[in-house]
Amino acid sequence: MKKIYLLPVFFSVLSFSQNKTEAKAKVNEGIELHDSRKYDEALAKYDEALNLDKDNSLALTEKAMTLESMKRYDEAIEVSKQVLKLYPEDDNRTLYVTYANSLDHSNKTDLALKVYDEGLKKYPDYYQLYFNKGISLVNAKENGKAIICFQKSTKLNPNHSSSYNALSVLDVSNRIASILASSRYLVIDNKSARAKGNFDALMKLMNKGVSQSGDNSISLSIDSATLDKFNKKKKSENDFSSTDMVLSMSAALDYDDKNKDKTEVQKFISKFSTLCQSMSETQKSQKGYYWEFLAPYFIEMEKKSLIEPFAYTIFLPSQNPDVILYNKEHSDKIEEFQNWSKNYNWR
Repeated sequence: MKKIYLLPVFFSVLSFSQNKTEAKAKVNEGIELHDSRKYDEALAKYDEALNLDKDNSLALTEKAMTLESMKRYDEAIEVSKQVLKLYPEDDNRTLYVTYANSLDHSNKTDLALKVYDEGLKKYPDYYQLYFNKGISLVNAKENGKAIICFQKSTKLNPNHSSSYNALSVLDVSNRIASILASSRYLVIDNKSARAKGNFDALMKLMNKGVSQSGDNSISLSIDSATLDKFNKKKKSENDFSSTDMVLSMSAALDYDDKNKDKTEVQKFISKFSTLCQSMSETQKSQKGYYWEFLAPYFIEMEKKSLIEPFAYTIFLPSQNPDVILYNKEHSDKIEEFQNWSKNYNWR
């Protein structure tokens, strides 16, 4: 009778399985080290994983990301190419971001944009590809195209604060559009250092064109571009000229005697409520990203009487005592606003 030798085969399969498991554990350790910014140690773990399981897809992908974080862009590019060649059918959406970012940082913006587009053909719903492509376009001084990318990013992920931050800066010439983007950003992030800068910029925009002279007279100026838009019969996309002028007149009331004892946040609530009411009245037939995507969020907020907790939420970067006190004493209102915002149906 012929003998059958199964034992060596069994141990070979078992060893292969163990290597896979151990390699995965090494990669997980590497990810934790990367998140702690211990990049050299993370790379060592990924290499250990690759020694156990040659060409391990996850180890290579994470290694490329860590190399990019270390600004070793040429190496990150080569590892990214290796993964795409070995595993073209895997889910490589994050790898495309690493690959293209490394190219962009290497001053190969044209190649980076091609890689972003290649990634977007495969993963058209991945917001990070749009966001990072937008950054590359800004570097290429193509702000108009960048704005479109950031807008798409927010539509795919309405909670992506960095995209709103980019829009608030790039669309600053459209005051109301920038105000809406900054406000949405501050709903998501009101604690970071960047939030403070965003808050300060928002306050300047809210009071733009209004000042008080030494004799207490109020000066109100509206830029010519806004007036030109207002006087045109045919409205362009994202035209907020009517609301812009209404906001300026509302800001002038900050200096009225009846408002002199109000806090900054109370004045903001009054102005922002007026802004939302103006948008509601002029919303019909308006077109463009801001009118169709962001404005409805703030219009509904005002109609649900949530402007007050919204204001005290986005004013947290100011660290004003009255703002901190409100957040402590009216946590129920803050929670109501946050729950509404979290469950808002983005259209």
